[in-house]
Amino acid sequence: MTSHASDRDYVAAYRRNGFVILRGIFAADEVAAIGAAAEQVHDEGLRLGRSFRHGNLFYRIGQNAGGVGEGAGAVVQMVQWPSYHQAGLNAVRLDRRFASILAPLIGGDLKQIINQIHWKARGSAGDFAWHQDSRFRKPERAYRNLGDAYVQTGLALDPHTPEAGCLRFVPGSHLWGTLPLEEPEDVLGTAMRDQALEAVGLRAADAVDVVMEPGDLALWSPYLVHGSGTNRAAHRRRLYINGYVRAEDCDRGEWAFRGGRPVPLGPEPALVHYEALRERGEPHFV
Repeated sequence: MTSHASDRDYVAAYRRNGFVILRGIFAADEVAAIGAAAEQVHDEGLRLGRSFRHGNLFYRIGQNAGGVGEGAGAVVQMVQWPSYHQAGLNAVRLDRRFASILAPLIGGDLKQIINQIHWKARGSAGDFAWHQDSRFRKPERAYRNLGDAYVQTGLALDPHTPEAGCLRFVPGSHLWGTLPLEEPEDVLGTAMRDQALEAVGLRAADAVDVVMEPGDLALWSPYLVHGSGTNRAAHRRRLYINGYVRAEDCDRGEWAFRGGRPVPLGPEPALVHYEALRERGEPHFV
């Protein structure tokens, strides 16, 4: 782990552990502005009231039964690709700090296949079961050299602590490649089960809490086994996730950087994960 992106020790730590935490990448005033943009998107989700899609833009809305946390009613769990219409969030994903941090790992010509915000409301079903992000990189033929070409990043917008349901990583698990984890179809809303780790030869005792302050940035491998628990803190736990891939190794995604320089979104959305983008890209509830 390191505190400055200019310290190349983070590259060795990332390759050894499958993750690294970079401290204080974004300043407090920047985080406040990003948080305000995130809340604009959050409020849009609440007004929608249920899950909604418009092309790659997707609002996942759950329902809280009440009695804990934020009370009964709609809960915004995550929004994918808010950057298509939220200029502040779009600017963050194209920030040159990302290009600088990622260049020693995956180069300067990068596409982006993940752009999403996760909200973990107090007491709601916001757990994530143990999983590897590699399971979502479909179709496999579109994602080549996945372990070396792709890096997931997560920017903390609030304090991330065990009480707040912070991420948990299993160091070194990325070296095992694809694991036959007993994962549910939908990892969001499912609790972590230690037995799932033990069944593939990993130990829950080896997992570490990813404790972060606002402005800290986590990087992790698509093969790293990770999950997160229930938020029992007094605040919501928000994470802005942006996943980048070496352009030559991926047939999907929006361009993010060419030669380390930001690339603006084009006039038409690129095919990412939503297979029906061309057939049903119009706004609709799901």
